[in-house]
Amino acid sequence: MDSPYSKAMNRFFAAKSNIKDNTIIITDKEDIYHIKKVLRLQADDRIIVSDQIQYEYVCRIKEMGPELLLEILEQNEFLREPHIRVTLFQGIPKQQKMEFVVQKCTELGLDTLVPVFMERTVVKDKGDYWKKVVRYQQIAEEAAKQSQRGVMPEVRQATTFMDMVERLSGFQLVLFPYEEEEETTIKEVLQGIEEGIKRIAIIIGPEGGFSKEEAEMIIGQGGIPLSLGKTILRTETAGMAALAMTMYELEL
Repeated sequence: MDSPYSKAMNRFFAAKSNIKDNTIIITDKEDIYHIKKVLRLQADDRIIVSDQIQYEYVCRIKEMGPELLLEILEQNEFLREPHIRVTLFQGIPKQQKMEFVVQKCTELGLDTLVPVFMERTVVKDKGDYWKKVVRYQQIAEEAAKQSQRGVMPEVRQATTFMDMVERLSGFQLVLFPYEEEEETTIKEVLQGIEEGIKRIAIIIGPEGGFSKEEAEMIIGQGGIPLSLGKTILRTETAGMAALAMTMYELEL
């Protein structure tokens, strides 16, 4: 008998508390609207639901009321989640560039994204930047569904550069792509790390790059300055490039 995985199915997320015995309840109003009105799915159609912790479930739609009742047909550990957990500390860029970063890094396997206000950040927080973070989280969810991720990356509230520096001690490896570094490459660093490293941070500056003082503080906290190549990448490109290179070297 063919596994239900042999057919492309739409993916959704559910809280662990909504998964009991052999059933799952979908309560999110936007997901319910999307299933009913956009996808036009009916009872007996199949979807995939992730608990965002360990398992994803192939389900049959059993009842379509104000909430959706699903019957679990198959349970599997995540098929597409990387073993390493990468956090991207992204210097906040102008305009819609952050939305692009969130979307593409989600597709590449990012675990967490933290927007950071740095010395040369042009964007200023007027007290409402949290609204943009809500939007970024929605983009991460949409991208996770489309790319068949088992986990939806977390987009955290924006922080200051000094707060970011204090967090770096919690990572086993801190990659610091720096335009002033011309000798050490990310390839050399990744090929030289010890086995067992799972928690990795990548730090990317805003459009104006890092100040000398910021670079010195990152290096002082264990950040490894490195080059991503011979060209200088835009801020919205650098994080994706570093993440893709890291996944290639440590996951494939």
